[in-house]
Amino acid sequence: MKTSFLNSIKNSVKHWYIPLIVGLLFIILSFMVFTSPLSSLLALSVFFAISFLLGGLSEVIFSISNKDTLPNWGWSLVFGMLTSIVGLSLMIHPALSLSVLSFYIGFLLLFRSISSISFALDIKKYGSKNWGSLLIFGILGAIASLFLIWNPLFTGIGITILIAVSFLFAGLFSIFLAFQLRKIHVSTKDISAQLRERYNDLMQEIDNEWKG
Repeated sequence: MKTSFLNSIKNSVKHWYIPLIVGLLFIILSFMVFTSPLSSLLALSVFFAISFLLGGLSEVIFSISNKDTLPNWGWSLVFGMLTSIVGLSLMIHPALSLSVLSFYIGFLLLFRSISSISFALDIKKYGSKNWGSLLIFGILGAIASLFLIWNPLFTGIGITILIAVSFLFAGLFSIFLAFQLRKIHVSTKDISAQLRERYNDLMQEIDNEWKG
């Protein structure tokens, strides 16, 4: 509770809606993969590329904006950079084989799932009661992405389903995370400037005492 209060009084989460946008993007990708026949899946690689590039840049903006608020913001930054790199790679090489495409997506979503678990623990520090659901989404996403990376075990429609499920878990997590961040944003933005100033002065006094 102490950590939750100190974090909350110091900063308010910025751009909470960015994970919501990224989550909706992943849900759309999941739906497209579910409804697309295997023969047209590779044709979606260009759409994957654009989506990854835009989503990655959004994640970078979100992480940098909240580097003083979220302890593990670096996970989001690295994920955003990796997503952008994968997006650029898919734009340069759109005619990748299905196995290579699934490996790209699997590796990317595995890292996303790991960062999701980290974010769940961050949300727990803020006193959120729903951090366990975020943790479960992260674990399920990690399992699905590992199956994608080990794609030689699967062929044809199996890979297609795994890609769709991986996108689905990543999207659900991002949307759920966005609403948890919004709750934190709403609850902390109402803290008065005077109280924030008193907090900063107190922290400065404590720092001076330690140095003295």
